[in-house]
Amino acid sequence: MKKLLEYPPFHFLLCFIVGIALQFYIQIWLYGFIYLLSSLIGFLIILYFLKRSSTRKVFSTVSLLFFIFIGVSTTYIHNPKNYSSYYERQLTNNSTSTLTIQKVLKSGSYFTKYVAKVSHVDSTKTIGYILLNIQKDSILGSLNVGNRVFIKTPFKELIPPLNPHLFDYKQYLAKQYINHQVFISKHQFKKLENSKLSLISLSAHIRERIQTSLKKYHFSNDEFAVINALLLGQRQEISKGLLESYTNAGAIHILAISGLHIGILLLLLSHFFKPLERLPNGTHIKIICIVLLLWSFAFIAGLSASVVRAVTMFTFVAIGQSFKRKKVVEYSLISSMFILLLIKPIFLFDVGFQLSYLAVFGIVWVQPILYNLWNPKLWILNKFWSLFTVSIAAQAGVLPISLYYFHQFPGLFIISNLIIIPFLAAILLLGILVIILSTLNILPQVIANIYGFIISIMNDFVNWISHQEGFLLKEISMSLLAMLVWYIFIVLVYQTWIHKVSKNIILLLTSIIVLHGVYFYEKHHINSKDEFIIFHKNRYSILGKRNGNKLAIYSFLNDSILSQEKLLQSYKIGEHVSSKSIDSIFNIILYNNTYILVVDSLGIYQINGMQNPVVILQNSPKINLNRLITSLKPQQIIADGSNYKSYINRWKETCNKQKTPFWYTGLNGAYIFKE
Repeated sequence: MKKLLEYPPFHFLLCFIVGIALQFYIQIWLYGFIYLLSSLIGFLIILYFLKRSSTRKVFSTVSLLFFIFIGVSTTYIHNPKNYSSYYERQLTNNSTSTLTIQKVLKSGSYFTKYVAKVSHVDSTKTIGYILLNIQKDSILGSLNVGNRVFIKTPFKELIPPLNPHLFDYKQYLAKQYINHQVFISKHQFKKLENSKLSLISLSAHIRERIQTSLKKYHFSNDEFAVINALLLGQRQEISKGLLESYTNAGAIHILAISGLHIGILLLLLSHFFKPLERLPNGTHIKIICIVLLLWSFAFIAGLSASVVRAVTMFTFVAIGQSFKRKKVVEYSLISSMFILLLIKPIFLFDVGFQLSYLAVFGIVWVQPILYNLWNPKLWILNKFWSLFTVSIAAQAGVLPISLYYFHQFPGLFIISNLIIIPFLAAILLLGILVIILSTLNILPQVIANIYGFIISIMNDFVNWISHQEGFLLKEISMSLLAMLVWYIFIVLVYQTWIHKVSKNIILLLTSIIVLHGVYFYEKHHINSKDEFIIFHKNRYSILGKRNGNKLAIYSFLNDSILSQEKLLQSYKIGEHVSSKSIDSIFNIILYNNTYILVVDSLGIYQINGMQNPVVILQNSPKINLNRLITSLKPQQIIADGSNYKSYINRWKETCNKQKTPFWYTGLNGAYIFKE
């Protein structure tokens, strides 16, 4: 770690990351490409003269600032919104658009989903991507990568979550520079001639051919879905239940081609091509062969972001190993991360990117320490211990960020990893053989049956692990601040273990104090919070009264349904509160000296002496809203998701005429009264 901190490219990488974050979240550069280029040249000139005339300290400081600016510049350059050809600049109310399918996503209940490039608006060539939703139809086949469609339907803004702490799909897509979506049926688009052949479309064509050949061998749906994910990088066909089983078992990384799979392939290929080292320049020939095969695998797997990241990472590792120097893995990881972020800075915000690098750094740093705690003489025990320490080290690297994103910890992850990972190399090798033979139409059915049986056993084992619910810790709250402090603590534990000096011990003790301080502050913040929430729920009403770390739920839904309600689970985890349900919704609720009047299907609102209340309309009451406003003079009218849409539109018009604030949770999101 100490040598890594002294490694200059590591400092540059950190500054580069700071620059990416500053530009993405704050937009600190808004001055155009000419000024950007001028500033970069100016920086280089300053660095040139400083190197010749200034002290090393001044030069280093300016160099770090330069790499922050490189991060800002790269993020600005890669954002399609900054170009005059961005599709949104060309849109009018009557625009037509030509879309090119770039990626096939997992389908929803009612729509098939695609990432599409907006290649033309009217007759103008454009850039940028949107989310394309096509209504499902049993007759219409799905579109493929490279297909082009012509539409007249206007684009819509992506909708943020309507309740607090739910997954923000809008923000998730924004981190991929996707800002609009369109919903169409089969009658609202025209399929055009396919786009020119590209790497992505060629990859998709080869993959479709492989999938067609595999379907001849009668794999079950789950077997085929896992084969598709393991070997072709396509997870769209995995059922919700199977995906949940792998997640709960702590084995979801098995289904996504990532550093684990590419690392295993690298080891296998290194052993396979080892005889080449005996030849003149054999080491270089070996590395070239390995890199070519790794990228061939990435190409067949669709060149998805996770695959490209993993192959890039291990390409640098493979090249670095040929030099046979110390710290080659750490330096290779830093170099690959820098190159990846330079090519595509939004990788920084990808959860898979973060998990991959943290897991590998965990293995590189923590695993040797754990492994040296015991040195079993028996070969099988030694291999078991090595795998065990790798699993623990990887988990140490990703645990804080996993709790921050996913709020659960699979207690049996070690068992699933110890059983599956030793056989993963064989599964990958046999799978590649199955693909090659099936594509050539010479795969014996018996081999296909054996491979399908192996996959089925793995699925059954994962399913069994996932049902040991006593070992699955759910609804764990972890804030961003706490996650960062935990990582500081983990790094300082490592440093203190390696170098037991007073400075490291003091820093470790300080981090423990800071960690306690963070939790004390967060607990105080939770206990002092007070709010009343009208959640959005289609066809139902759910109200919540928050007091400290307790949340009282007002709803006619029964407890079993409420306990499974995602909007409440997300709120409880995000706010770190516990909840209790109340059987019914009272018509009058007093909150911080404000009367909240609930008007339900009975339409009763004549309350003596009540003036300027907040009125909640639910279950589509048949009332004269003009009369209610004249009678009560409400300060705010709120309609939740239990009301008919036709009623909502009528009430909105009435409130606009009467100049009374109106809030519809289905459009504006949950309404929150705060103390």
